[in-house]
Amino acid sequence: MTLLQSEQLTMRFGGLVAVNAVDLALEPGMIASLIGPNGAGKTTFFNMLTGIYVPTSGRLTFQGQDITGLLPHRLTELGIVRTFQNIRLFSNMTVLENVLVGRHCRLKTNLVGTLLRPPAVRQEEAEARQAALSMLEYVGLGTDRANEFAKNLPYGDQRRLEIARALASNPRLLLLDEPTAGMNPNETADLTRFIYRIRDELDLTVLLIEHDMKVVMGISDRVSVMEYGAKIAEGTPDEVRANPQVIAAYLGKEDAPTVGTEATGAEAIGSPAEATGTAAGEQTASLNHRPNPQHISSDRGSDE
Repeated sequence: MTLLQSEQLTMRFGGLVAVNAVDLALEPGMIASLIGPNGAGKTTFFNMLTGIYVPTSGRLTFQGQDITGLLPHRLTELGIVRTFQNIRLFSNMTVLENVLVGRHCRLKTNLVGTLLRPPAVRQEEAEARQAALSMLEYVGLGTDRANEFAKNLPYGDQRRLEIARALASNPRLLLLDEPTAGMNPNETADLTRFIYRIRDELDLTVLLIEHDMKVVMGISDRVSVMEYGAKIAEGTPDEVRANPQVIAAYLGKEDAPTVGTEATGAEAIGSPAEATGTAAGEQTASLNHRPNPQHISSDRGSDE
């Protein structure tokens, strides 16, 4: 059974079509990636999946239930959670309090219980606190930093805290928006292993937006590619790496090698050359921008 499915999902902002009739299906337990040049519509697509934007048209289903247009808190209750491209922690709250925010949707206490605080409410709060502390241990932050302000954590640890807050809600689907952005190679490798771990140990499905092609091609069961709001390719990492449309989207049609020649252009998108640190890999490891500016529309708002 398909866990999440989008059918002809479209988002318009006035005359700008940010996402154009995108179909996507996620199977339980898979790690899928959504890639594309800046401005392709990836984050807008995420925002529709998580209720921040209501689609202009199209349909979203989760575990067979129509969730089109549901509010973010309702989607969280159903099991869809996310992190953000730019870290969005409660910076003046403690590390523990941030994780407790994620746990809130699983609490049953109502307003009366909050005011009167009977034994059942106090027990539920104690259990939530213990669950949050356990989550801090699980993600590698430890409990000794639970009372630190979130803003005082190093960048990589703030990323982990954001993931801990998402995991605290016991999700079925975790959406990660550029989780390795700003990380050094060691931090990136650690987080990649952690994504595998949470998928396997917590029985999660993961969908991520990522610009680091080594991460995408190394971790993904399936890769979907967007350009100018439309999905232009989908398949296994090897299939996507060799797709002429994908190569053209990143390198520009004038620069894309001819398919069938000695240099197919696949090395530009997560090839083994990157892993060995050769010149070709170093030049193309991060494909955040198209090198040819004529392929970038000046009136396109950047949503990434």
